[in-house]
Amino acid sequence: MNILENLSRSEQPFILYRSNIGFKLYSQFSKKIILNEKNIKSFLNSIKKKKSNFKETDLFVGFFGYEILNNLIGIKLPKQKSINFPKGIFYKPEKVQNLKDINYKNEKRQKTYTKFKINLSLNNYIKIFEKFKKKIKSGDTYQIKICTKYKNKSIIDPLDLFSKLCKTNLAPESFFIKDKDYSIISCSPENLIDRRGNFISTKPIAGTLKKNKKLNKSKALKYFRKNIKETKEHNMIVDMERNDLSRICVPGTVKIKKEKKIEEYKDLFHYVTLIAGRLRKNIKIIDIIKSMMPGGSVIGCPKISTLNLLNNQERENRNIYTGSFGFIKFNGDMRFNIIIRSLLYYKSISEISVASGVVVDSKPKNEFNENFIKAKALLDLFK
Repeated sequence: MNILENLSRSEQPFILYRSNIGFKLYSQFSKKIILNEKNIKSFLNSIKKKKSNFKETDLFVGFFGYEILNNLIGIKLPKQKSINFPKGIFYKPEKVQNLKDINYKNEKRQKTYTKFKINLSLNNYIKIFEKFKKKIKSGDTYQIKICTKYKNKSIIDPLDLFSKLCKTNLAPESFFIKDKDYSIISCSPENLIDRRGNFISTKPIAGTLKKNKKLNKSKALKYFRKNIKETKEHNMIVDMERNDLSRICVPGTVKIKKEKKIEEYKDLFHYVTLIAGRLRKNIKIIDIIKSMMPGGSVIGCPKISTLNLLNNQERENRNIYTGSFGFIKFNGDMRFNIIIRSLLYYKSISEISVASGVVVDSKPKNEFNENFIKAKALLDLFK
């Protein structure tokens, strides 16, 4: 019996996070901090830099949900339909192990689930799209992301599905959380924060192209370069992320390191850029989180006015979607992704949220279909 089988049978909570050599396995948690609007600042400010005797277990690992990141920057959400899932949870592990791959299969697994239902029909999507397009033309926003949700009732073995996902759509920011009352399965491709010492980088994704047999990375790159809508969307997000970094970095140090490259995944190609800078002295952990989150590439721009437009339109709480998962080490280093391409399993409900960007040149049916492409790798797990 391997490590993961033992953990799964013991019902102990554990976390898996993609690393350079496979996965980090975090377990034996001595602390579990459930975040809310009252304690998030004290939690972030309590993480003091440890300068000596630093151990691999000297970190917190977990996630910020979308709502608490809004709260942190002073945005209150209107009343929305909610499943009362925690706004964020962080764990202090006492054991960290390296795994080369995810080797787990539940032979006795009996998946039970209903058909996925989407919360927005094409007609309703078009109505919201047209409303937001007017906001773009009036200058209230330049780009905005419309979120759709797929949900079903289900009884699943989440680790079995994550193992399957790793074999079919392994992504650079993949992660998995299993606790006694919830699980998160993620093939997130997007890194939001990578801080090492005084240096920090972000890698926004803005641009999605469905794969077919005739396409390769070279042809996808040509498509994005020639497509005015995709180029505008990408440039706006890159400019916003540069601005977010500039608020916490030494003036003149924020630079584009890798511009407009192609990344390939199971069902799609993505258009990405890497941006980096050098942090100013005395920048705190909370300053970095407030400046960079929620990630602009999954919100739109400008960030604050667009967040307000989204929040007043959406009837359901986003929960984990477009929040961030990662770790904060006690030496100040941190790594966080953006929680996209992820499944929340809670109260026997599986929930997958996706979004596509609306700019002035967008076509509603194309954006609606793009949402399905983004959800497909997760939806396929239930086949």
